[in-house]
Amino acid sequence: MKRTIIKIDEDLCNGCGACVTGCHEGALQVIDGKARIVNEMYCDGLGACIGECPVGAITLEEREAEPFNEHAVMERQVHHDHVCPSAKEMSFAPKTRQSEANPVLFSQLSQWPVQLHLLNPGASFLRNTNMVLAADCTAFAYGDFHNRFMKNNSIAIACPKLDQSTERYIEKLTEMIDHSSINTLTVIMMEVPCCGGLLHFAQQAQAKAKRKIPIKRVIIGIDGNIQTEDWI
Repeated sequence: MKRTIIKIDEDLCNGCGACVTGCHEGALQVIDGKARIVNEMYCDGLGACIGECPVGAITLEEREAEPFNEHAVMERQVHHDHVCPSAKEMSFAPKTRQSEANPVLFSQLSQWPVQLHLLNPGASFLRNTNMVLAADCTAFAYGDFHNRFMKNNSIAIACPKLDQSTERYIEKLTEMIDHSSINTLTVIMMEVPCCGGLLHFAQQAQAKAKRKIPIKRVIIGIDGNIQTEDWI
């Protein structure tokens, strides 16, 4: 398939290995004094390693390459006893308010990770849960986001405008519906047009999935108020 993947200029590469450390998927190794992709299916094409290279030897290109395989990456990380902290799965009990008289807001987050690219659709904390898919900006715009939307729910965040490899988002959501058996999917977006892609991902996943689940649409205004909340 044709997709975005990193390209290493061997003439510029000095073999320092900084990119190897920066690649949490384990796609890179220094071989014969040069950084090389050890397996194309480990490279997600997001280019996190680019900023680690001190000589600018790494760029992105679109070419025929083996598809990125997130499951293979996870298996490799477990085999090598190394999991990037940003992708290490954790579930925990969220804190609660001691009383309504106490204005302190405690986090209602019950899992890690939350970014959809990092989230394993087969994670145990997703099973039979109510899923919230939120645009990155929504939690900053809506003041009571934790208590209103995150409490007792699992969550994934994404940006349909800026994120790359978004076709994988549809695949993940489909897996969550069919294999993790999520009960409902609430899509929370900002009122800006670019956020509409998030609902598109959810609807495409619903169309591909064998199971059918209710989808709720929530639109947050840039003034921080809920503009629309309905089942579709």
